[in-house]
Amino acid sequence: MAKEIKFTEEEVGKINSLRQDVSNLFVQLGQLQVEKRRRVEEIENLENELLNKHSALVQNEKDMFSELNGKYGDGNYDPSSNTFVPVSENKETK
Repeated sequence: MAKEIKFTEEEVGKINSLRQDVSNLFVQLGQLQVEKRRRVEEIENLENELLNKHSALVQNEKDMFSELNGKYGDGNYDPSSNTFVPVSENKETK
């Protein structure tokens, strides 16, 4: 049977310190993973909210132009002069 050897207090302290450092590291990695998941979810929720607002604005734009088109017909709007110029339709038959 091999002779039993006891580590010195310094060696035991180093081993315990290393074990504690490894343990702390795993705790920090776990916390980071949880925080990362929370933030990604938060960003995805914000992104979905903004995409929904964009869709509503696009629909609002379509409705507004459809209403204006029904009222004034086809034409071009010049935002610099705030004027609308109807498109004259040339219906030439050959």
